[in-house]
Parts: sequence; structure tokens; C-alpha cells
Amino acid sequence: MYNHDLPTRAELPTTKQLLRSTAIAIVAAAVILVTVVLPAEYGIDPTGIGRTIGLTEMGEIKRQLAEEAEADHAAPAVAPAGQPEQRSALPGAAAVLARLFIGTASAQPAPTAHSDETTITLKPSQGLEVKLEMRQGARATYTWSANGPVNFDLHGEPPNAPRNFSHSYRSGRGSQGEQGAFTAAFDGTHGWFWRNRSGRDVTVTLRTSGDYQRIIRP
Repeated sequence: MYNHDLPTRAELPTTKQLLRSTAIAIVAAAVILVTVVLPAEYGIDPTGIGRTIGLTEMGEIKRQLAEEAEADHAAPAVAPAGQPEQRSALPGAAAVLARLFIGTASAQPAPTAHSDETTITLKPSQGLEVKLEMRQGARATYTWSANGPVNFDLHGEPPNAPRNFSHSYRSGRGSQGEQGAFTAAFDGTHGWFWRNRSGRDVTVTLRTSGDYQRIIRP
């Protein structure tokens, strides 16, 4: 068997080269943080690049929906009998935090495929959530429509999640409908928060199907 010759001392990178590579990596990470992560996740755009490429608006939508959902969560409300308290949709760093810091629940029987249709009516400035209880890796398809523009956030929260943690799959503003599918990033509840920013009542109709255990309605 032929073994490649080990590199000579002269071929190894010097301490100066290693320090320079490390410095370049740190600078690159800082640039990505400032120009991409902060605008897209939090609407913070110190350079103006994020707004130019459309990332800042995405972050502003997430932040606005998070603040609205937090206000709803802080308001006194009585949950329907037999249903757990619903958490508001709040921006989180990413699903990786859930995987690193929140252990998944013990093995459970595989969920049964469900299909549901839910209709809710939002008063002006009112926000409501509809959630699906799902296991990690389960998949659900959906379509929803509204007879007026609404802000929305499709997000998930694991059980016993830290306050202000939520994983956002998709969000938007002034929409009258969406359709698609998503795969649960972790065990927990996954669903939609809608906010009516029009001056009249808006009705939202949601149709869901997939491997979720139950649907939690307002």
C-alpha cells in the first residue's frame, strides 16, 4: 500500500497565515450577520443592503407579527375547555435551537392522517391562531383563503419552549390566501397566526390534511 508523503515543515501554514485565515473568517461571518441575518430575522439593517435586496421587509414582517402575537398572549383570555393554552408566534433564531436545547418527547404511536376545515372571523385589528399538534418529521398540507387582506405567520413551538421562542416557516402581510406544505421541525404545535389590519370583519377558511394528531382551534 502506498502512503502519501507527509508534508514537510516548509509546506505547513505558518502562524501568521493561520491568524490571517482566522481573521478573514471572522470578518466574513460579521459581514453575513450584519447584511443578511439581522435584516432577515429582526428587521435591523445598519448597512441598507438588506432593504435593497428585500431582506429587511421580511424581518420587519416577522417582528411586527411577533409583537402583535405577544400582545395577544399577554392579554387575559380563557382557553376553551380541554384545550391547552396557545403560545403566541414569536421569532426565534432557527429550528436548530429546538434540536440543541429542547429534547424531543419519548416515542409515541404514529399519528393518524387527518383532514379538517376551519373557519374563523377576525374583527378589525384582531388576531387568532389555529394550530396542529404534530410529531417531528410529520408532514401537513394546507390551503387558506380570506375575504380581505390579513397578516399571517406560519410557525411552530415545541413543548416547554423558552419564552419568546418560535420557529417561523413562512410569514406575509396583506395576503388573501396561501397554500403549500411543511414538515414539522420538532414535536409540538405548528400552525397559523392571522391578524386583520383592515377596517372590517374578515373571514379566514383553512383546509388542512396530513399526519397531525389534532387541530387546536380558537
